[in-house]
Formats: sequence, C-alpha cells, structure tokens
Amino acid sequence: MPSNKNPQPVETADEAREELAPQQLRELLRQMFRIRRLEERAAQAYGQGKIGGFCHLYIGQEAVAVGALAAIRPDDYVLTTYRDHGMALVKGIPPIAIFAELLGRVAGCSKGRGGSMHMFSKELGFLGGHAIVGSHIPLATGVAFASKYRNEDRVTLCFFGEGAVQNGGFHEALNLAALWRLPVVYICENNKYGMGTAVERASSVQALHLKAESYGLSHDLVDGMDVLEVHGGVRKAVAAARTGNPSFLEVRTYRFRGHSMSDPVHSVYRSKEEVEKERARDPVDRFAGLLQERGVVSAEEIKSLDKEVTAEIKLAMESALQSPEPDPSTVYDHVYASPIGKAPEVLPATASADGLTHNSGFANRE
Repeated sequence: MPSNKNPQPVETADEAREELAPQQLRELLRQMFRIRRLEERAAQAYGQGKIGGFCHLYIGQEAVAVGALAAIRPDDYVLTTYRDHGMALVKGIPPIAIFAELLGRVAGCSKGRGGSMHMFSKELGFLGGHAIVGSHIPLATGVAFASKYRNEDRVTLCFFGEGAVQNGGFHEALNLAALWRLPVVYICENNKYGMGTAVERASSVQALHLKAESYGLSHDLVDGMDVLEVHGGVRKAVAAARTGNPSFLEVRTYRFRGHSMSDPVHSVYRSKEEVEKERARDPVDRFAGLLQERGVVSAEEIKSLDKEVTAEIKLAMESALQSPEPDPSTVYDHVYASPIGKAPEVLPATASADGLTHNSGFANRE
C-alpha cells in the first residue's frame, strides 16, 4: 500500500551535480539555450504575423523541462500543458517540426493541424500538448495504467500548472494512482499565476504539494529555477515510480513573459518590479554562471555554445517557412484511424409519418 509518510527531502543541487559528468552538465546548458532561443524566435514570428492563434512561451521555466526530462529514459512518457514547445524540444521533437507546427505547415509534428498547444509525437512518447486546463492529468494516469497493465518498465511524467490543481480530475487521478500504485510522477509547474490569477487567490492551501497527503502520495517542494535541483528531485521520484510508488512534486518557477503572446509582460496582475526581481534568478544565466564558476565551461565556451544554438534555431525557422500549408482537400485526414475518403454527401431531408423532418444520413460512407 502507498505510504502516508512524507518522503525524505530531495537531493540537493550539489548532490545531483556530483553524479553528472561535465559533458552531461554542458548538455543541460545546451538544452536550456535551445528552449530560450526557440521561444524567442517564436515570439518574433508571432509579432510578424506568421504565427496565429494562441502562443504560450516557456521563457523562465527552462530548468523544469531540462532537469526533469534528463532524469527519465527515452522510452518513458511525457504529457504536458499548452505551454509545450520547450518540453517537446527536449523530448526530441526537432525544432523545424515545432516551428512548422506553430506556422500551420505540413512539416509540423502534428501535420500543421494542432498549432502551438498540440505538439505531439507518439514515436518519442511525447503525448501532448493539451489545451484544456487539467484535462490531460487523467489521461496521463491512464497511460501509466497501460504501462503497468502491459508489464512495461516505463514511467509517465505529467506536467501541469498550479491552476489545474483545483480541478476535480486532478484529485480523481491522484487517488487512482495511489490506489493502483501506478508508475507516474505528477509535476506541478507553479509559476504563481493561473493566467492572471495569483495562486493565493485561487487556493486555500499555498503549499500545493501538501494536497498529495489526502491520497497517501509522497510529495516534495523543488526549486524550479535550479536545473540540478529539479533533476535530483525528479530522478528520485522516477526511481520510486518504477517500483510502484507514484508521487507529486510542486516545482516553483516563474514565467518571464505574459500568459500568452496576447498578454503583456507585466499586465495588470503583476508589477514590473516583481518581474525584474524574478529575472535576477534567470535559470539559464544562473546555471551558466555556476558551470563557469566550477570550471566546467569557460566564458568563451558559453558564448560559442549559445552561438551554435542560435544558428540551429535560425535555420530551423527558415526551413519551416519553406514547408507548404496543408492542402484543403486533406481536411478529413488524421481525424479517424482509417481514412474516410472524400467528404460524405448529405442526403436531403424527408418528412415522416410522425410529421417531423428527418435526415436520412450520408450518401457514401467509406
């Protein structure tokens, strides 16, 4: 049965650092640079009118995706929210496929049908990108159940914002995960605001991870601005999940941009001073400075790495812009598991003996 006791504190950043080789540390920094530059390029394209619809940037939260996904295996599953570009990138979706999806082009990871909020790759185990707040938490629980049912040694990471913690599906999912001892880790990216609503205005309990105690789940609080602390905490949780002990991590982080591209950076719900104070804890700069201080990389190597990443992202956007938009004739593709052929012809309505008008259906059902 799941334990009702609190787990031991997560490993400290120093403890996690000792187990990562210099090359692994440099790779963490590279991935953080990749997310930052990809999101900046996406913001630029949105401002130029090349990207339509909603677009939620991950700038400021890079340490969460990079630290967490470095703690799992390639065959493990990841499900997340609509703020999914960075997570998709680290899970292995190429930047050209992410940009093409943002642009609505056929080279996109969802064939240009999903857009910003619906990045997806079955092959890589990245199962969304979900636009409805909290809707994927039960789905992730089902994925973990499938892994256990099939006797697969696979763990599911389920990411969501603090706004989803008030939803009923969150509580139902955690209850079942604990009851069935599912291989899942629930990770709340608490960036303090659900759209424009501060967490203290929405939750009677500010320490959100304590909610897990209602279901006998292990839980911890992690600094989401420290990539090594995230890695250490998630690594510990993943190891427990593989033995049938699910858990809930509250990872406190901060988004430097607005809720979406339609939301000003500071808006009316947070001050410029607050944002600038949080920017002083920039996870990318913080980690780069730490590695330089420890002698893992030099200042010149950091500049070279950033330049290399910037060139990669620039080329990916240029290539994505060359991809065509979906042909209108393919509008029914990727809707059903089997192609349905051409659009069905609706038969004319007829009057029946009951005096009501009925439609007799479609002329061709393939």
